[in-house]
Amino acid sequence: MVQKTTVFMILLALTACGPRVTGEVGKACISGGRDAASRQLCSCVQQAANQTLNGSDQIRAATFFAEPDLAQSTRQSDNRGDERFWDRYKVFADTARRLCR
Repeated sequence: MVQKTTVFMILLALTACGPRVTGEVGKACISGGRDAASRQLCSCVQQAANQTLNGSDQIRAATFFAEPDLAQSTRQSDNRGDERFWDRYKVFADTARRLCR
C-alpha cells in the first residue's frame, strides 16, 4: 500500500509541473533563454510545429531559436529550397501565433 501511495504522489507532483516539452522546436524554445518561454508556451509551439512542419523542417526551425540571424538570412535567400522552407515556416509561425496566445 505504501508503494502505491508513493507512486501516486510522484505522478501527482509530475502532473502539477505542467506539460512536458518535447520535440526539437519545443526543446529549442524552452532552452532559448527568452523570458516569455514556459513549458506551456513551448509545448504549444511544438504542437504547431507538429501540425505544419516535417521532421527536417523542425530541426531547421529549431536552430532559429539559438541563431535568429540564420532565420533572417534564410528569409532573404534566393535559393529555391530556402524559399520553399520559408513558406512552410511562415505557416508554422502563423499557426503558433494563433494557437499559443
